[in-house]
Amino acid sequence: MSYRTAEALPIQSALPELQLALAQHMRVVLEAPPGAGKTTVVPLAMLDAPWLAGKKILMLEPRRIAARSAAHFMALSLSESVSQTVGYRIRFEAKISASTRIEVLTEGILTRMLQDDAELADVGLIIFDEFHERHLQSDLALALALDVQASLRPELRILLLSATLDGSRLQAWLTQHGPCAYVRSEGKSYPVELQYLPPLREQPLAASVLHALRAALPKSAGDVLVFLPGRREIDACERAIRGLQSEFPELIPIPLHGDLAIDAQSLALQPAAAGTRKVVLATNVAESSLTLPGVRIVIDSGLAREPKFDPSRGFSTLADVWVSESSATQRAGRAGRVAPGLAIRLFAASKRLEPQHRAEILRADLAPLALDLLGWGADSNWLSKYFLDAPPFGTWQQAQQLLRTLGATRQDEDRERISPHGKAMLKLGAHPRLANLLLRASAQQSAIACDVVALLEARDPLRRAGRFNEDFTQRWQALAAWRAQTPHYADADALRQIQQAAQQWRSRVRVNPTGQDKGKPDPRTAMHAERYQIGALLAFAYPDRIARARVDAPLRYALSEGGGAILNAESPLAGETWLVINELDGLGADARIRSAAPVALDDLRAAYSERFASTQSQRFEPQERAVLGFERETFGQIVLQERSIPVRDASSALIAGIRQLGLSVLPWSERTLRLRCRWQCLQQWMPELALPDVSDLSLLASLETWIAPQLHGKTRLSQLQEQELTDALRQRLDYASARLLDQHAPEQIKVPSGLARDLSYAPDSPPILAVKLQELFGLSETPTVANGRIRVMLHLLSPGGKPVQVTQDLKNFWNTTYAEVKKEMKGRYPRHPWPDDPWTAIATHRAKPRGT
Repeated sequence: MSYRTAEALPIQSALPELQLALAQHMRVVLEAPPGAGKTTVVPLAMLDAPWLAGKKILMLEPRRIAARSAAHFMALSLSESVSQTVGYRIRFEAKISASTRIEVLTEGILTRMLQDDAELADVGLIIFDEFHERHLQSDLALALALDVQASLRPELRILLLSATLDGSRLQAWLTQHGPCAYVRSEGKSYPVELQYLPPLREQPLAASVLHALRAALPKSAGDVLVFLPGRREIDACERAIRGLQSEFPELIPIPLHGDLAIDAQSLALQPAAAGTRKVVLATNVAESSLTLPGVRIVIDSGLAREPKFDPSRGFSTLADVWVSESSATQRAGRAGRVAPGLAIRLFAASKRLEPQHRAEILRADLAPLALDLLGWGADSNWLSKYFLDAPPFGTWQQAQQLLRTLGATRQDEDRERISPHGKAMLKLGAHPRLANLLLRASAQQSAIACDVVALLEARDPLRRAGRFNEDFTQRWQALAAWRAQTPHYADADALRQIQQAAQQWRSRVRVNPTGQDKGKPDPRTAMHAERYQIGALLAFAYPDRIARARVDAPLRYALSEGGGAILNAESPLAGETWLVINELDGLGADARIRSAAPVALDDLRAAYSERFASTQSQRFEPQERAVLGFERETFGQIVLQERSIPVRDASSALIAGIRQLGLSVLPWSERTLRLRCRWQCLQQWMPELALPDVSDLSLLASLETWIAPQLHGKTRLSQLQEQELTDALRQRLDYASARLLDQHAPEQIKVPSGLARDLSYAPDSPPILAVKLQELFGLSETPTVANGRIRVMLHLLSPGGKPVQVTQDLKNFWNTTYAEVKKEMKGRYPRHPWPDDPWTAIATHRAKPRGT
């Protein structure tokens, strides 16, 4: 096919090598600097390739304006109109026909095509333009295409075009999926003088741009390209430059951003009229893909407005960020496309920029990606195989949990799969939160649901007008008032864009125009009627952000999935019991509510009946040492009401209470403590007996087996009797073990006087026998326990019960010490026997009769 270009472009010298590479390889990386012509030349040059066999070429562009521009330029090269050989498809707009062979698509469109028809039988080549920007949707589309290539279409070609990404690294990664060729094209550029002109402190960006313009215009001819973060700054600079036209009448400010109509966008792409100098005020859409003739001066703010996951809103929003070093270099290079140029950076030379653009998968909301992969049937292994960068673990887990909450998943055997509702969400092509809102809205709610979605996607029209408050319903009320052409306090331009988006959504979900849209009703009536309906709709998008005011602190709200939030005391929402929060600033119990809508409890019951539960439970109250019963109604983790009910079987809760407070709360009698102490001592002295462990740790761990039977029918620990505790402890011993305990660690020991005396046991010490000295006459050897291993510690007492000697060697006492004790004690206790020979004396516990 014949096509023409206005000039020889550097990419043309690389075309033979590229055509050979695509003939021999299924995967090719083409690295070419900005201005080489790769976007518009490569697709046309491949149309007649034998390997394409007359099939289509799909080319992915990251932005709508670039997709339109590339399609128009290629169609012009063929002397055709768009939709003949070359067409494009972007969100809510398509210009293609049956004869279209090159389709330029924005990122989400290609993903939907692959999801709907994975084989893409009529496609021979997929081109990923500007892959170095590493958008999440382009990463996803490449992953899907590689999978299709591996499993369904081995002849499908994949071509990656990159300006600043390391092409050799990309080639090495793609080689994991099979051979991959790498082609490099030189660019065409002229020297660019680089200057830095940082703004004065708190100087508005528009003022900095004017300062740079005054400095640059006398130094260089040609047009000016100004890189700005977004539309708001573009509008401000356009007004400022129009005020400068008295000084520089030749200046013509021309905005360039994605929201402009095609005709308005084309003004930036046309040469300046004679005697004028264009000042193109552009977002980062002008970094690459677009050809802007005549630019010799670049003024770079160093900023870009990019999607960034915002936990406060639950999905990605636009945030101002510093560009990477590679992007700044690319922007400056725009000044040297046609002749030597000048680039002025509105930041300090010392400003440190990231070397490369950070992949969006590392900073984005991953819920849409998770839904796409569910629809594809991919698992975690698939993710690591087909993605250049792995998603952050925490963000990925959060995305999967959100899909469960929205009902997009179902459990199928050992893994989660997409549910029928999830498939419908995927087909709608919106963020999962917004898709759930649109799908779950009733037929009567669907028109307002489209309004709410448009408002959630847009910047706050009240905040842009300096009328910020937390009540989200007032945004919709402002939209209703704008439609009715009645007074409102919001940004009219913002409302106009929101209205356009709402109309597009209504067309997408086939909503018939309502009477509200046709006529001009009194908005106050609508405001009253829809106040709680807005909250009911928001609940479909934010089921995890439904909150209830605490009774003890009405400005503090408990969230249905845990956590809390605080409402400003002066908020119009103050006093509302239930809120659905769509913007939350911060995390934890002190997060601030930035935007929310009131919702009625009845609406929540109708929409989320499965999340309401009535449960009966018991809990141990430590102060009362008792188990109390409750019946509780909950919504998620929010307790709606709680009442006392009779307690049935409280043994488990009592056991939990014992574990909480410790074993000391049990009614330990002296006898029970002695039993446990004997037991523990014998375990230490004779471990081979393998007696059950009765340490604190073991008893607490096994409460269910030894104490639970004694707790049956009880609700208070005070109802447990001392004897019941003793019986419970003894039941841990079988008959044989109980005999061994009594044999080797007896409670008492019989002494020569004929009486049985108690033994006292303590851990890590021998048992103690406290006995009157006279009761041991005739006993030569110290008594023992534990099969003779442990000698008893004798506390020999006077007749008055006072210790006169402590010993474990009774024989030595009789032989050495007894005589001294006898001498001292005989005069003090004359009625008690003090024989000269204790070896042969009769042991007794009695005193001599009086008078003897």
